[in-house]
Amino acid sequence: MLSRLFWIVLLLLGVGMLVLVVRHDQGTIAGLETGDFASLIAKVALLVFIGAAVMAMFRNRIAAAFQAAMLWVMVALILALGYTYRADLRDIADKVLAELVPGRAASRGMTVEIARGQRGEFQIVTEINGSRVSTVYDTGASAVVLTQEAAKAAGLPLEFLNYSVPVETANGRTRAAPVTLDRVKVGNIVERNVPALIAQPGQLRTSLLGMSFLNRLASSEVRSDRLVLRKN
Repeated sequence: MLSRLFWIVLLLLGVGMLVLVVRHDQGTIAGLETGDFASLIAKVALLVFIGAAVMAMFRNRIAAAFQAAMLWVMVALILALGYTYRADLRDIADKVLAELVPGRAASRGMTVEIARGQRGEFQIVTEINGSRVSTVYDTGASAVVLTQEAAKAAGLPLEFLNYSVPVETANGRTRAAPVTLDRVKVGNIVERNVPALIAQPGQLRTSLLGMSFLNRLASSEVRSDRLVLRKN
């Protein structure tokens, strides 16, 4: 049966090639451009060659050949589906990682979501001037406030800072140094030239993602155990 089908396909290929030679100057063949028709013949010929090779390899093991062919068809379908829905799969992967990795942002379109941490606060892995900095969402902070370690990681010139801005902390009044951050990124939200403060050594344990960044967003709200940031 397979052998007969193979010869039928070969015959059809021969007819197709003959038609291609005879009607080459006509411009179209069976509604296809001549080049497209020739490409179709070439692809069918390649499939026949591969089929013949598989038949020659397996010969009397037709069942094994069929199983192998079905396996590769399934692999091709899975790859095609993965490529087609790659954006959705990426969103799912982001959400899973956001649940497993504290502070990781899950981006989807115009919004970014962060899961609440075990201590009840929203820790956010923020990219500042290209460096990853762990921050805490804080609407009570008038600006982004960085620890000395975070400022150093962001490449800020600590030796030239002027601690001239009075601030209130849990430990009382103190002073912080004003700076401008070139780039602040949370998930797919990016803001540039963001005013910030740098705390004096020992004054702050964790950097704060405050209102100088949050005010630039369309919205920031807490929904149950999720912090949802929406960019403009």
